[in-house]
Amino acid sequence: MPGLITMDDLSNEEILSILDDAQRLLPVAEGKTYLPLLQGKILGNLFFEPSTRTRMSFETAMKRLGGDVVNLGDVKTSSVVKGETLFDTIQMVDGYTDIIAMRHPRQGAAQYAQDAARVPILNGGDGAGHHPTQTMLDLFTIQQAHGRLDGLKVILAGDLRYGRTVHSLSHALTRFGCELILASPSLLKMPPEIVADLNAHGANVTETEDLLGSIETADVVYMTRIQKERFADEDEYAKVAGAYKLHASNLDGAKEDMIIMHPLPRVDEIHPSVDQTRHARYFEQAFNGVVARMALLCRLLDVEVPADIGGGA
Repeated sequence: MPGLITMDDLSNEEILSILDDAQRLLPVAEGKTYLPLLQGKILGNLFFEPSTRTRMSFETAMKRLGGDVVNLGDVKTSSVVKGETLFDTIQMVDGYTDIIAMRHPRQGAAQYAQDAARVPILNGGDGAGHHPTQTMLDLFTIQQAHGRLDGLKVILAGDLRYGRTVHSLSHALTRFGCELILASPSLLKMPPEIVADLNAHGANVTETEDLLGSIETADVVYMTRIQKERFADEDEYAKVAGAYKLHASNLDGAKEDMIIMHPLPRVDEIHPSVDQTRHARYFEQAFNGVVARMALLCRLLDVEVPADIGGGA
């Protein structure tokens, strides 16, 4: 496959197959066994926006598989500040690498990059657009907890307007027949065109400002940060900052196997008291970025993951 720009680039069968690969690669991600499937391959990490988990998990994934990584580094010390266009940057890195992971503040930049490149592009987030590699690790986390993806009740909460993670995840969950509760302040509702698209694909969607009202029946609660950097007006941000705060005391009536997820970083939307509950999965979710991206790197580089790797528990 050429690259991964949105979840539309993967069929349901491909999603499940990649998740199976990820499951087999777990002992490699955990450092229990060494499997240099990507030895001799080079990943180009192009991050035009700040990143901790996505950038580091891509780098860890590539190195765990025996490959190497070149980083753009700080944009301020690159030729971008000299006026180099994204097209020229991609053309240059295309010649140095076998695959590129890219994050960019402009929506649509990942598709533009793929159109300019010969090597596959992995979209690590394009503005408020899409974040499909995050969706793959989210799906892996959900599948690990519940043993399935289909038919679950999922609350997506917080910044649904600018949150690219929930834009991608909502589409994927709809494809697996999940019921979606979209809980957000009115200023941060899921974009109407995304809701319309979800409905057109047969989604069971409820929009609400009440986060806590559905927790007792939910299988997954997916919290998100109010993204201050996406607001042009600080007064608008101030109206919604701290809108939702989840405490351990809010979970008393929750299903025993309900999980709480968060793409991180969190600010104050999940109180530290939640960390010690059986529901918290966000740090495990962050680790799953390594194993999901390992599986994606192998798939996009046409490298088969062995059926029996060994080294696991």
